Amino acid sequence: MRRRGKIVVGAFWINLLLLLLFLAGLWGIGLVRFVGDIPVQVEDTTTKTDAIVVLTGGSGRVNEGLALLDKDLAAKLFVSGVYRGLDVRKLLQLARRNPSDLEARIGIGNAVDTIENASETAAWSLRHRISSLRLVTAAYHMPRSMLEFHHAIPGIRIVSHPVFPDHVKQDEWWVWPGTTTLFISEYNKFLMAWVRLRSKQFFGGAGKQRAFSAAN
Repeated sequence: MRRRGKIVVGAFWINLLLLLLFLAGLWGIGLVRFVGDIPVQVEDTTTKTDAIVVLTGGSGRVNEGLALLDKDLAAKLFVSGVYRGLDVRKLLQLARRNPSDLEARIGIGNAVDTIENASETAAWSLRHRISSLRLVTAAYHMPRSMLEFHHAIPGIRIVSHPVFPDHVKQDEWWVWPGTTTLFISEYNKFLMAWVRLRSKQFFGGAGKQRAFSAAN
C-alpha cells in the first residue's frame, strides 16, 4: 500500500510539473507574440481626428501631442494622467509653449493608471461629442491602451500613434535586461487586463441573460 501511495504521489507531482511547464511554454509563446505586436513605427500620420489623446508617463508624449495639434490633425487635445494641481497653463509652460495660443484647445485629466486613462477619456469624449481620436502613448504601452480604450469607448474610432522612448530597445530586446523586464511587466499587465475585461464581458452578459429570462 505504501509503495502504491508513493507511486500516486509521484505521478501527481510529475503531472503538476508537466502542467507548469506547459503553462510556462504558453506564456513564453504569448510573450513573443505580444512583443511582435508592439508597433515599430507610426502607421498613419495624416488622418485627421476629432481629438488627440495623450497618456502621460513617459518622455516625449506631451510634446508629440502638441506637435500633432500644431499640424491641425485634430481640433482638441486631451492629456490624461496629469499630476493633480497642474493645470493646462502650467502644463504648457513646462512644455515651453505659449499658453494663450493653445489653452482653449486643451483639456486635462488626473488618471493614475491605464484603466482610469480610458474611463476619463470616455467621459471627456462624451462631453465634447468626440467620435474619433488619435491615441499617443509609448509603443510598448499601446496594445494594453488600445484594449482598455476599445472597451471603455466602443463606438469611437481610434488611430494609434506610438512614440518610441530612447531607453526602450525593441530590436533584439532580449539582450537588454531593462527592456526585457519592461516588456515582461507590460505583457503580464496586458494579460491581467484581458482576463478582467473578458470576465466582465462574460459575467455581464450572463447577468443580462438571467435578467431577460426572469422578465419573460
